[in-house]
Amino acid sequence: MRTTVNIDEQLLAAARARAVERKVPLSSVLEDALRESLAKPRGGQEPVRLVTSGGSGVKPGVDLDNHRSLLDIMDD
Repeated sequence: MRTTVNIDEQLLAAARARAVERKVPLSSVLEDALRESLAKPRGGQEPVRLVTSGGSGVKPGVDLDNHRSLLDIMDD
């Protein structure tokens, strides 16, 4: 898919050099870097603990880890 992004010039130059070194397209280098970055767990962040009061917690059927279902619930 074609898209436009703004990338730091030095970072782009390094990525281009890596592409030439590997003899692959620049897009392959960028895709590999994104995959590697996204595959890493987000370190240093503890899970968010939600404190509820006056109730028994989240309503049945609500999954706080699923943003799409939350949006659907809020749209109803």
